[in-house]
Amino acid sequence: MTGSTRRGNPCALWVMLTMLCAAAVNASPVTITVATSSGDPAVDAIVVLDPLDSAAPGTAATAVIDQVNKRFVPHVSVVRTGTSVTFPNSDHIRHQVYSFSPAKTFSLKLYAGSPEVDVVFDKPGLVVLGCNIHDTMVGFVGVVDSPYFGKITQTGAVTLDLPAGRYRMRIWHPNLAAVTQAPQEFTVAEKPASIPIIVELDPGRETVAAWP
Repeated sequence: MTGSTRRGNPCALWVMLTMLCAAAVNASPVTITVATSSGDPAVDAIVVLDPLDSAAPGTAATAVIDQVNKRFVPHVSVVRTGTSVTFPNSDHIRHQVYSFSPAKTFSLKLYAGSPEVDVVFDKPGLVVLGCNIHDTMVGFVGVVDSPYFGKITQTGAVTLDLPAGRYRMRIWHPNLAAVTQAPQEFTVAEKPASIPIIVELDPGRETVAAWP
């Protein structure tokens, strides 16, 4: 075996390092704030950015949605298509988690503790969770193809590292009535940016807002 073979191809290594450095340099932090017209954070609002110039990189992920005090925790989740989700039951009573949503139809047998299997969310769309034993238990899972997404918490904002390029923005909340201020498409340059969004929420609406 020659010395050059043992060391590998330095040219190929240099190209790989250059590509990795370029990707890191081209990613820019974009902070998105989502608030109501009164200025309150739109907690549980989902923000999705779909890249328009290139295919999004694939990733494998896992997530956990717990059951605490007869509630799904978190109440709203957002995951990448293909994510494996486990539904532990932290209550001292049994639950039976199910969904009839087209994006994912499933039913877990009545159980306590940890379920026997995880659920793979393999199609994009909105999944509404319920419990066959407790009708008041409702949860939501937004399943997206893009790796660029986040959920608004009490801070009112989410920051995403986005490669330079064009993006389509989607906003969703269970009680969403309207998005009154938000760009549908925007371009990310190689510098930090901030995007404010104003939404109208209707806590009294009888149906869940349509998935964008």
